[in-house]
Amino acid sequence: MLRVGLTGGLGSGKSTVAAFLRSLGAEVIEADELGRALMEPGQAVFAEIVRIFGSGVVGSDGRLNRARLAELAFQGGRVNELNAIVHPAVIAAQRLWMEQVFARNPAAVAVIESALIFEVERDARARGEEETVLADWRRRIDRVVVVTAPDEVKVARYAARLAQSGADPARAEADARVRLAHQIPDAVKAAKADYILENTGDRAALQAQVEALWLRLREESNNSLRDESLE
Repeated sequence: MLRVGLTGGLGSGKSTVAAFLRSLGAEVIEADELGRALMEPGQAVFAEIVRIFGSGVVGSDGRLNRARLAELAFQGGRVNELNAIVHPAVIAAQRLWMEQVFARNPAAVAVIESALIFEVERDARARGEEETVLADWRRRIDRVVVVTAPDEVKVARYAARLAQSGADPARAEADARVRLAHQIPDAVKAAKADYILENTGDRAALQAQVEALWLRLREESNNSLRDESLE
């Protein structure tokens, strides 16, 4: 078995890489998807967010007003408060998911797609958490893959995606830059990564990189099983 963290800044193309890996046979889960599920009404994360940020983040439908919450978090300088609520719950859910995957298939390559693998560690240490699983990603991930792209390309991709939903292009670009400022630069992530994928926008070239990566990950997973059989 092999636990793989797939990360990259917003607009880097990590979701495309995740889709390629899934098509090749990897088990994939998205941290954003888990976070959204945990922030639904009735969940403990939802209740804690409302307690900390106030009832003003709840929309008329009884669900979180994500735009308002994002404004408070990113524009209001409260990102760490939000992350301290959401990240532990997401990581606990990821751990449970991986346990279920490996119970079904001990040879599986389980991929967690998350923009904030390194940022979770940084923020946990900033809060003084030196010994928790949040503060050491190597305790929960065997290999980290970083998808890189120029910052201007990331901003353009993110803004274009929001524009498809009717967002104002200028506000979408500004939002992208604020979010990107909270993320660790690619060069720093790449220095800590096991594998690096460069996404220049050429889909075929990116797919070729992923296919080569997949062969390596499968080999490492098989080697892990052989090592365990010798213990």
